This record gives sequence, C-alpha cells and structure tokens, in this order.
Amino acid sequence: MLITPHFTLDEMTVSQLAARDGFDNTPPPEARANLQLLCGALEQVRALFGLPIIVSSGYRSEKVNRLIGGAPKSQHVQGLAADFTVIEISPRDTARKIIDSSIVFDQLILEFDNWVHLSVTRGTPRRQVLTVRQGTGYLPGLQ
Repeated sequence: MLITPHFTLDEMTVSQLAARDGFDNTPPPEARANLQLLCGALEQVRALFGLPIIVSSGYRSEKVNRLIGGAPKSQHVQGLAADFTVIEISPRDTARKIIDSSIVFDQLILEFDNWVHLSVTRGTPRRQVLTVRQGTGYLPGLQ
C-alpha cells in the first residue's frame, strides 16, 4: 500500500527482527497517520536530491524498539522518524543539504556517518541537528 508516491507502508514498517522472531510490527492508527506526515517529508528529501531513498528503519513497535536498543521515547515508535540513506550521496552530504534546504523537520541526526535520522512532529518543529559517533553520544550540530 502506497503512503505517498514513492513510499509504501511495507517499507516503513519492515523489521527483520520482528519477521525472524514472529511478532507483529503493524502500526496502530495514530502511528499510521504520522507515517503520512513523515513520508511527505521524505518525498521532499527525495525531490531535493532527485534520487531514491533507502529507508532502513521507519516505524518500530515498542517491542522492536526495545529489542534493538532504541531510545525509550523514540519518535520511531510514533511513526514520526526514519533512518535512511540517499543513493550515491554520503550521509554527511545528505545531512548538509537537508539542513540548508527549506525541508521542515523536528530532528536530523547524522548517525555514525552511516545514515541520517529524520523526524517530524505535529507540533512546532525544533529543527534540531545532532551527530552521533561511536563512544561520544549525541553532539550538537553536524560534527
């Protein structure tokens, strides 16, 4: 089922962990509504680059989030966050270009120089930019 022209419910909810261990990662109605907002932002990112986006993690049930070691209040659990890469663009360059764009986001995190975490909100977006490196935790800005 398409959420937006380029993003499906399946790709926003796929979990190898849930599939392997046989538990459900289906989002409740509120999270499904939030995925619509999130995928709208991802469509803007895709348009900014003119290239496909590979989503590695979208919605996570509380169980999936806990088992992978996600933050207890992760926006992934609400359907408001996705981890992704842009084909042929480094995660650092992806983050830089999004920061310099007019794309509305709540949080943008460059994680381990391997992927970008983008979250949206139904409230006032913080436009918070962070970097995570091995052993350092969250650092302000793009480090």
